[in-house]
Amino acid sequence: MSVSLPTVVLRGLRVPDDLEAVAAVRSAANPDWPVTADQLAREIANRDPALYYTEVLAEQDGQVVGVGVASHDDFSFEPWRYWGTVTVHPDVQGQGIGSALYGEVLGRLQARGARELRAMSSDRPQDARGRTFLERRGFQVGWERYESRLNTADTNLDRFDELLARVQASGVRLVSIADLAADPQRDRRLYELDWRLFQDVPMGTVLTRRPFETWIKDELDDPDMRLDLSFVALRDDLDDPLTGPYVGYSSLGHNPAGFYYIGMTGVRREDRGLGVAKALKVSAMRALQAAGGGEIRTFNDAPNRAMLGMNEALGFVRAATRYRYELHLPAPQAEASA
Repeated sequence: MSVSLPTVVLRGLRVPDDLEAVAAVRSAANPDWPVTADQLAREIANRDPALYYTEVLAEQDGQVVGVGVASHDDFSFEPWRYWGTVTVHPDVQGQGIGSALYGEVLGRLQARGARELRAMSSDRPQDARGRTFLERRGFQVGWERYESRLNTADTNLDRFDELLARVQASGVRLVSIADLAADPQRDRRLYELDWRLFQDVPMGTVLTRRPFETWIKDELDDPDMRLDLSFVALRDDLDDPLTGPYVGYSSLGHNPAGFYYIGMTGVRREDRGLGVAKALKVSAMRALQAAGGGEIRTFNDAPNRAMLGMNEALGFVRAATRYRYELHLPAPQAEASA
C-alpha cells in the first residue's frame, strides 16, 4: 500500500513572520544549541549587506519544516567561498526535504561561480544522519574542533588562589569588561587586541578582519554577551599605541538554554607563559559561580594543544568533536577553459 506524502513547497524567508518557525526548526534539530527568534532578528540586522546571503524555507501543510542557508564566509572571506547549512525538523527527516533544500541552495551558489562550500557537523549521535548527508554529496572533513564542558559547581575554584596571586604579583590586573566601561578607549582597544590575538589561533584558514562597527555589534553589543563575566588583563605601566594597557582577555556569553560559552581567550605574545590566560578563565568561572554558577562550554581547534591542555587542567571535559566539512566545486566553465 503506497502512502502519499504532503507536498513540500520551497519559498523565501519572510521577516519577521517566519522567525519563530525557523527558530523552532533549528532548535528541534539541534537542541544542544537552541536559538530564538530574537537572535535570528539580530543576525539579520547585523548582516553585512555587501556579503552574499540566501535562505530558503521548506513548507509542508502550511508549516515550516526545513531551512537551507548559504552565505559568504565573513570570517574567512573569499568571493568564491561560502558556508551552508541545511536543517530539517526531526519529525519529517528522511522524506527528501533536505535534498530539495540542498539542491536549491547549491544551484544558487553554482550560478555565482562558487568553488568551495563549507558546513559543520559533529560526532554526536544525533548528527550521524547529517554527516552521512554531507559525505554522500562529496563533502570531506577539512578541520576538527573539540568541544569541552565544565560546571562551576563541580570545580574547586579555591585551588587557583596561588595562580591568581602569582599573576597579580607579575604586574597584571584582571578587570571585567563591564568594569572598564569608564575607559573611553575600551571598545577600540579590545577590537585591536582581539584581532592581534586571533592571528595566533591555529584555525586552519586565513582570517578576515571585520570592520570596527560590525565587531562591536557582534561582540560587545550582543545581549547574550556577559560583559560582567568577561575579563581583561591589564598592565598599567604599558601604553601600546593600539591596545593601551590591555594585554589579554577572555569573553563569556550566555545561551538561552541556560549554559555559557567562551568566545575568545588570548594573551599577547609578550605576556604568555605567566598563567595570565588561565587566570582570565578562572576569574570568569569565579564570577559565574558567585552569580549562581552554571555550565561553560568552550571550543578549541585540534592543533591548539596549549589551550586544550589548559582547559583540561581547569577541569573541562571533552564532550564532542566538531568537523568542518568542505566541498570543492569545479571552476565555472569559462574560467576552466581560459
